[in-house]
Amino acid sequence: MDVIIVGAGIGGLTTALALRAQGVPGRIRVFEAVAEIRPLGVGINVQSHASRELTRLGLREAMAAAGVETRERAYYTHHGQLIFSEPTGRFAGFEYSQFSIHRGDLLMILAAAARERLGAGNILCGHRCVEFQDDGDGVTLHFVDPEGRPLPSVRGDLVIAADGIHSAIRRQLYPEEGEPRFHGINMWRGVTRAKPFLTGASTIQVGSLHRTGKMVIYPIRNDVDDKGSQLINWNVDAVTQERGAIDWGKQGRLEDFFHLVKDWNFDWLDPASLVRNAEFIFSFPMVDRDPIDRWVFNRVALLGDAAHPMYPRGGNGGAAAILDAVAIAGLLADSDDVVSALRAYEAQRLPAANRVVLQTREASPDTIIDLVETRTNGQRFANVDDVIGRDEILAITDGYKHVVSGDIIPRGHENKLPQ
Repeated sequence: MDVIIVGAGIGGLTTALALRAQGVPGRIRVFEAVAEIRPLGVGINVQSHASRELTRLGLREAMAAAGVETRERAYYTHHGQLIFSEPTGRFAGFEYSQFSIHRGDLLMILAAAARERLGAGNILCGHRCVEFQDDGDGVTLHFVDPEGRPLPSVRGDLVIAADGIHSAIRRQLYPEEGEPRFHGINMWRGVTRAKPFLTGASTIQVGSLHRTGKMVIYPIRNDVDDKGSQLINWNVDAVTQERGAIDWGKQGRLEDFFHLVKDWNFDWLDPASLVRNAEFIFSFPMVDRDPIDRWVFNRVALLGDAAHPMYPRGGNGGAAAILDAVAIAGLLADSDDVVSALRAYEAQRLPAANRVVLQTREASPDTIIDLVETRTNGQRFANVDDVIGRDEILAITDGYKHVVSGDIIPRGHENKLPQ
């Protein structure tokens, strides 16, 4: 079998590793548009259900060395008052850790493993896919280099399109789809060197998106200066009618959003200082696509953001791509019929991923903070239990986790996570 993967992001590289780990016979090649895989970006949370799959691929030690094993997830008002916190990963009794890690570090871990296990010659950069033809017996791909010059075409038995939200392969399959949908929210993201806060391994959300603006803050590297400082990832979300470029590398401007958080200075963290002292700032509009009912077209399959682009919240996009990768690899390993295996992959993963797209768009755990800020009219509370009950909080958080991971476990039975 000659497998071609288009895109060397989290989804594409995990797919290559999973195919090799499952013993899929033949050649596995990954074609990436950029001239060099580089450690770019900001932070990502690798939730336990995704960490489980990367651990099974032998990558846990590298992730633990590069990132931070997350201890808790917590929700705060814009006054810095705690609403709710809960343990995560192994600290919640699960077998597998949750990691907060620089996206670039995770990408380089995946790339290094792929080069070692597939052979460096099978990871080809500087190849941007522009078109394909599927003749029923195989697929021919056409590429250009970073300057737009044609490169030799490549043929394989099947193609897995992991070429992201701007996927050329999806565009050929859905030519009338148009641009991703903008939902009136913009994100500004950055990283800052600072002293640890709370547990030193906490992921926190502060403030209400629709009332005050919202921040998500978590550490992604430990001891970055030999003095115990961490690299802290942060993002500010705000409602806006102005949509910027859909480009993860677009530079952001402090003056466009700093007014939202300039007065946020708590006795346990100074969010305004984090933003003001950032090493860089990126700007990205909150976009996704409406779910589609078909990912597989004969010998071509969409995967990751090419299949189900979603809000960049909680690492759900990366996690869904990892789950796609493991599913498609296992089904190809178990079948001699490529087309049947790809159809089985679509049947298994499409409904679950589409539910996550809608869940992250419509009902995330941010609802907890929104409810408290609304019920208190943005004022401080004396006792959070007088504002929102624990059962109401758990109904929101557990319902969300059930959709995005499928690994919901009755409280008190966390050590029985399915394997």
